[in-house]
Amino acid sequence: MPTNSQPTTGKAIATGRERQGKATNERMTKEDTICAIATAPGGAIGIVRVSGPEAITIADKTFTPAGAKAEPLARRAAGTVAFGTITTADGGVLDEVLVSVFRAPHSYTGEDSVEFSCHGSAYILQQLMQQLIANGCRAAAPGEYTRRAFLNGKMDLSRAEAVADLIASKDKATHHMAISQMRGGFSRELSALRDRLLRLTALLELELDFSDHEELEFADRTELDSLAREIHSKMKRLADSFSTGNALKNGVPVAIVGQTNAGKSTLLNALLGEDKAIVSDIDGTTRDTIEDTTVIDGVTFRFIDTAGIRHTNDTIEAMGIERSFRAIDKAQIVILLIDSLRHDESFAQFYADVRPHLVDKQVVVALNKCDAGAAPAKPQPTTEIAASLPEGCHQIAISAKYGLNIDSLRSLLIGLTGLDTLSETDVIVTNVRHYDALTRAVDAISRVIDGLATGFPSDLVAQDLRECLYHLADILGEVTTSEVLNSIFTSFCIGK
Repeated sequence: MPTNSQPTTGKAIATGRERQGKATNERMTKEDTICAIATAPGGAIGIVRVSGPEAITIADKTFTPAGAKAEPLARRAAGTVAFGTITTADGGVLDEVLVSVFRAPHSYTGEDSVEFSCHGSAYILQQLMQQLIANGCRAAAPGEYTRRAFLNGKMDLSRAEAVADLIASKDKATHHMAISQMRGGFSRELSALRDRLLRLTALLELELDFSDHEELEFADRTELDSLAREIHSKMKRLADSFSTGNALKNGVPVAIVGQTNAGKSTLLNALLGEDKAIVSDIDGTTRDTIEDTTVIDGVTFRFIDTAGIRHTNDTIEAMGIERSFRAIDKAQIVILLIDSLRHDESFAQFYADVRPHLVDKQVVVALNKCDAGAAPAKPQPTTEIAASLPEGCHQIAISAKYGLNIDSLRSLLIGLTGLDTLSETDVIVTNVRHYDALTRAVDAISRVIDGLATGFPSDLVAQDLRECLYHLADILGEVTTSEVLNSIFTSFCIGK
């Protein structure tokens, strides 16, 4: 054999092994019966899940039903619960348990499934797992139950990903978004767009089969253009919701910004309800950003106390001020804290430095120290300051020191997230993979609109339509590769 063929042969062997490995993985997914502990350690009750073609048979080998005439699990109807015991190798009782029986396709995975409910002892759970494995089970991989549910058509990929988000939800906002997606709100919206687009795409591609009759048009161009624009608008709205969804998922970033000694650290402590930051009358006390989170009405906020912004020759303080500007750039909401007792002279320079960083930000102007005797009960910004403030900003008078109007400030922050106006049917994108696919789909449908406007040939317009459909299908999992599935489901906890 020629030497130049050796690399090709080696590559072929590697490719063959890769295919064999993928085939093995598919068989493992479809043919193995898996088991896992599905509850967190330390609880009073523990649950072990078994799923796969031999789930009920293996459970019968492990479980002894109570009663002399008790039927084995194999003879029991779906949706029933049996009481009995798990015995040890020497014939002793390991635990008394309840066993729930689910038969395909009416289970979470779409397969025959069994769930053991026992006491939450780590020893009991591990012994039960060992017996199930000895009787023919394989320990489940992370996310394998939900992966099987997806592969068996129990849910699409976007809903499967929402399961992980639901488990990880830490407040009302993230729970709302996850449950909406898991119940199919996002999937239904995408599927409706895709179905309408598919119909016109099919008509457009039909024209390609009659390319020798250029006068034939099966797809109405006016209807196609109108639909493309509607789909572009809806997909753009979904893609744009990612900034809100990502902020709610990771905590809405709020930068507290002001001049030195305006009361920023005092305000941070008031919003958090604890003494997180050092408070002092000395200018420039805070020389670095201080960050902490708190939940307000079910929404997690990340408050960032920044160094007071002024011109300084102190190298360390200047570094802190530079970090303050970076914090403003990353924030979704900026609280511009103004000392209501301070004169205007220094504000003009401060605001000139801050203003370029407030573009496209939600800005709250908080006039602090409204408790002071020299200040009116509801201070207003002076004419010079008011003329400088960004258009559309929100204003509120507070006393960070005494907690006056802090609850009103919290309510204002909740309103700025927009969560209080959301209904159960509203869809917010929180997943980076979905955002990337939506962005690509928006680009493709934009080319369709441009192509129709400039009279592009049908085959070019059809190609852009196919690309748009591809990215929508990618979100739903209709064209997803095994590599993508591995990346998604390995981030799940074991037992889900």
